[in-house]
Amino acid sequence: MKLLFFGGGHFESNIELNLELIKLTEKVYPSITYIPDCSYYGKKDFKDFVAHYEHYDFSNFFYFEVDEPFTSNRLETALSSDIIYLSGGNTFYFLNALRKSGMVQKLKDFVAKGGLLCGLSAGGILMTPNINTAGVPSFDRDPNEVGLVDYQALNLVHFEFFPHFEHTKRYRDALSIYSESIDYPLYGVPDGGGIIVDDHKLIFIGDVFGFFGGYNFKVG
Repeated sequence: MKLLFFGGGHFESNIELNLELIKLTEKVYPSITYIPDCSYYGKKDFKDFVAHYEHYDFSNFFYFEVDEPFTSNRLETALSSDIIYLSGGNTFYFLNALRKSGMVQKLKDFVAKGGLLCGLSAGGILMTPNINTAGVPSFDRDPNEVGLVDYQALNLVHFEFFPHFEHTKRYRDALSIYSESIDYPLYGVPDGGGIIVDDHKLIFIGDVFGFFGGYNFKVG
């Protein structure tokens, strides 16, 4: 299993992670499918995505929306890519769209067959057991405008993920308290940082903090 979690930030902030992305594919010119959280602004974001990743020898890009109807041919093209990249955005809206489109199980199958799944911010949260961290802490959370009540996500790893983590007492205290109520470790990942899952090995990039049982500790 190969997964890559991006904590967030502009493309230029993630140079180290982008280089790791190339290594994980083990291909010279890998194909990549970009899935936006929302089609409303997805095409503009995809244009920026392509402009950046062309510098890393990606030559085969595919744009795939999940909140709009798609054909079986487009689905087949998306799932045959070497890499699928889940964008940032509103985590609740994104998960709701994945469920309605039937993509949750298809993404899990993609990973099981050896595909590399990446997630930026919200996209990374979706790869964990649930999307609880999209709703905590109270001062930094996504609006749940779709009224989602079931927070179960792809459940590909045994940890939770908090993107855009800031190294302040406010964030550390809030996430420490939240960690008392969960059964998995939680990793707070700042912009420019990330987590690589390569089979059963975890690699932390940047100043990543772990939270578990009310305690916090630096892991990366």
